[in-house]
Amino acid sequence: MSMQHGTVPERLAFGRIEDHRRDPVEIHLAPRPTTALVGRVLLAGIFVVSGLAKVMDPGGTAEHMAAAGIPAPHLLVWVAAAAELAGAASLLGGFLARVGAFGLILFLVPTTLLFHDFWNYQGAAAVPQIANFMKNLGLIGGLTLIIAHGPGRYSVDHLLRAPLQA
Repeated sequence: MSMQHGTVPERLAFGRIEDHRRDPVEIHLAPRPTTALVGRVLLAGIFVVSGLAKVMDPGGTAEHMAAAGIPAPHLLVWVAAAAELAGAASLLGGFLARVGAFGLILFLVPTTLLFHDFWNYQGAAAVPQIANFMKNLGLIGGLTLIIAHGPGRYSVDHLLRAPLQA
């Protein structure tokens, strides 16, 4: 792989380098950098709030984790808070946003399966679990879009990885 196309870690972190000689711009494609920024901020918001809640009440969160059968909850509460806050910071600044989004997906999958197991509930008790399960799937969908399309022009990643000049 030539350096023009980037190394494997660079491509994982930033995506493929745009080369306007090789990648013609399609007419129906219109960049929306402000929309991408707003989307990143809104996605990050829930992780900031959740991460700060864990930092503000680690004992209560650890009790909730222990009730769900999570081992070493007093340690993992800090790991969870760090994961959420680091992922949110990555999205907010658009710095290694694809890596941050992937990390948040890795965090959300087990969290969703362990804490929103609606299949173990009956009747009205299942409704909030289904809602939270589906909310997390929506978050995973939004994070997947960040991985697919990148953070947009208004991001640190864009500054670090400008397209090749024709």
